[in-house]
Amino acid sequence: MKVFIMRHGEAVHYAATDEERELTPHGVEASLSVATACNNKGFAEFDKVLVSPYVRAQQTWQAVKSQFASDSVEVCDDITPYGQSEDVVEFVCALADVENLQSILLISHLPLVGYLTADFIGDSHAPMFPTSGLVCIDFDLSSRKGEMLWNLRP
Repeated sequence: MKVFIMRHGEAVHYAATDEERELTPHGVEASLSVATACNNKGFAEFDKVLVSPYVRAQQTWQAVKSQFASDSVEVCDDITPYGQSEDVVEFVCALADVENLQSILLISHLPLVGYLTADFIGDSHAPMFPTSGLVCIDFDLSSRKGEMLWNLRP
């Protein structure tokens, strides 16, 4: 299956809470640019999309959804900045098995996006992600190992 992991777009530095930080205009533009590049690579449809409940992640999905299609978009409380990567990987694997997913997009935050990438690949260090960064991992559900196919940056 293909696992796509995207970091939210650039957000304002200050808000009443971290959860309420909104995207900047540049964050919207950069996210759309990366989504367009992903679409141009032939990846424009996902079996499932999981989005963090934080405002900046939700706004990122709103910015990119014109480039992507999915019949199943869900808010996932487990993919906030300090979610547990191992738990998220297990959750995604269970979803993939039960729902026969061939592709999934997760829109999340640092540091989790780096840890998820490392855990889906296996034997890898967590890479740094720029805002709006997107990776594509070819993941084998049975062996629980993957290979990064490409990495898009704004």
